[in-house]
Amino acid sequence: MTKQQKKTVKMILSYLVIIVIGCVLLFPIVWMISAAFKTNDEIFGSIKLLPASFSFENFILGWKGAGQYTYTTYFLNSFLMVIPTTLLTLASCSLVAYGFARFNFPFKKQLFGLLIATLMLPNSVIIIPRYVLFNKLGWIDSYLPFWAPALLACYPFFVFQMVQFMRGIPRDLDESACIDGCGTFRVFWQILLPLMKPALFSAALFQFLWTYNDYFNSLIYINSVSKYTISLALRLSVDAESVVVWGRVMAMAFIAVLPLILLFFAAQKYFVEGIATSGLKG
Repeated sequence: MTKQQKKTVKMILSYLVIIVIGCVLLFPIVWMISAAFKTNDEIFGSIKLLPASFSFENFILGWKGAGQYTYTTYFLNSFLMVIPTTLLTLASCSLVAYGFARFNFPFKKQLFGLLIATLMLPNSVIIIPRYVLFNKLGWIDSYLPFWAPALLACYPFFVFQMVQFMRGIPRDLDESACIDGCGTFRVFWQILLPLMKPALFSAALFQFLWTYNDYFNSLIYINSVSKYTISLALRLSVDAESVVVWGRVMAMAFIAVLPLILLFFAAQKYFVEGIATSGLKG
């Protein structure tokens, strides 16, 4: 067997392994989509993947919800919470990263080390102090507990990611812009920010995904059903009825996951590029 043939066989085997792993990882999603068209008897009484008949009744009835609010309200609430949180995170974290990456000031290394150290704090440690603080501020049962930390750059992971990406951008661009008369903010806005698109896209995707899927914090801070997000609504659908119609739950779960799937594939190029280059330092 020649080297070319060995290389071809190795490549085919690699693709086969990737396909098998991909099928295993995609099976839960495929099962969820299939279960959205099934009745409870089919879900628990049959091992067939495909339903006996394809009916959109679970989607129609599931969208109406179990109470006075439909999933239209829950989706609007989710986007009302997630989109401002994502945009504020990008704005604040990019500004903080700009300061750490491009300026020298007293105790810079110590402050950056302290910032990175906060990554080690588990959410279970800070959830009680945060709740007490937000309760005293009167922010409970609103989306301010999500918006305020995003505005104040309380996400050190994204700051670190953008700092690492910004360090890979040559300082010569800053100096050239300053010679042309650009101020500090203009350098950031017109020179660095357009070059940071991969890092911004990956940070936006991560933040959108984490906030959209967040169940625990939403459960802690939001009390009114009228303000429930999609993650709380799915749990409400399970608790509201004595006999859970799992086909409707799976239908709504699939619709809830669909925006994330579309967003990931739409921003996949920038997402991969941002992750791959954030660790480089020029």
